[in-house]
This record gives sequence, structure tokens and C-alpha cells, in this order.
Amino acid sequence: MNEVLKSLKEVSLEKPVDVIIRQIKELLVSGRLKPGDKLPPERKLSEQFAVGRTHVREALRKLEFYGILQTRPQSGTFVASIGVSALKSLIADVLKIDSPSFLSLVETRVLLEEATIKLACQRRTKEDIKLLEASLNAYLEKAEAGIKAVDEDLLFHLTIAEASKNKVLKSLLLIIIPDIISNYSVFKVCDTVSSKALNEHKQIFACIKDGDAEKAAAVMKKHLKGVMDFAKSLVQ
Repeated sequence: MNEVLKSLKEVSLEKPVDVIIRQIKELLVSGRLKPGDKLPPERKLSEQFAVGRTHVREALRKLEFYGILQTRPQSGTFVASIGVSALKSLIADVLKIDSPSFLSLVETRVLLEEATIKLACQRRTKEDIKLLEASLNAYLEKAEAGIKAVDEDLLFHLTIAEASKNKVLKSLLLIIIPDIISNYSVFKVCDTVSSKALNEHKQIFACIKDGDAEKAAAVMKKHLKGVMDFAKSLVQ
């Protein structure tokens, strides 16, 4: 592990989280980090990357949401097991073979998001509420300033999936969302953020905090209606 650490480089102040994520992914691709390997503590990673622990924490959290890392209480952060990776690769291969349309991907996302938000309302913890609020604020900070916040939007939705405590639903979302995001770029979806979208994010958070599953699902469906309508327009 010490040899692995030596290969890490200091990051510049510009988007340090992205640089940290890229370097860790490079270690995984090269095989220097393997499934089951334990990462050093945040403090040591912070020193190695020469950035604040907040940046390290955010990078690790994003990698965990993408299923690359796993945090085990009182044990630390580990590279995810090969079993999960194999499952994702298998389903991803099936998706590629079937060449799903943008509409089918969006329809699947809506169904998954409605299911996860209902479970999140029932199972969320105080810690989940804190993480959701932090994700919401990160999204609002960019969106209200007129800056594209696709990553922050995605992280907010994945935080909801995490709060559902259903790893399969979360994994399925992680599989289909990258293809949806790539279509966003092609069709110029979400290039701007409306006040309606901002308010819907706030409403979604409030519903989960209050534990109102039915209202939360209704708001989520309404929130995704714009993307759904656009996807339908492409096949008409």
C-alpha cells in the first residue's frame, strides 16, 4: 500500500475532487488497487494529495456512490468487491446489446426513482437527512448561480437512493444514469435550470425529511416529467 501511495500526485486547487477521483480510478485500472484493498484514512490521503480533508471526503463519497468503494463502519474504506462489479458489468453489457432508447432509459429511471424515494421516506436516518441537505445545498449553490449542476443533481438523487437502504435499486440507477446523462449532452437537456426545478428539489427534500412517501413519489414523478415528455417527443 505504501508503494501505491507513492504513485499519487499532489493536486492543484482547481477541481481537486475530480483529480482525486481520476487518480484513484487510474490505480484501479492499473491493478495497483484491487477489490478488497483498504484505503488509507482521510488524514493520510489529505496529506498525500495536499488538499483539505473535505475534498478527500467528497471524492471518496462520490466513488462510493458509483459503487467503486465501500465504507464499512469502524473498519474504513475499501475497494468494492468484484461481485458487485461483475453484476454491474453484466447488466451494462445487456443494455449495450439491446441498445435501449433514451425514452426506455428515462421510463426506467422514473420507475426506479419513485420506488427509491418511497423507501427513503420510510428508512431515512438522521445522518441520511444531513447528507441529503448537504447534497441539496451543493446543487442549489451552483444552480442558483446559473452554473450547470448535472453532477450535483445526480449526487442528490443518488443520496436518495442511498437513503432507501436498497443496494440493488441504487446499483440499477448507477447503471442506467450514465447513459441518460450522455443523452443529456447530445440533446442539450438540462443546459439551464428553471426555478421550477429548484423548487422541486426543495420539495423532494422536505417530503423525505417529513417521511411523506406518497407526496414524495408524486413530486419526483412531476420533477422528471419534463425529461419524460422530451424523451417521448423524440419518438413521435
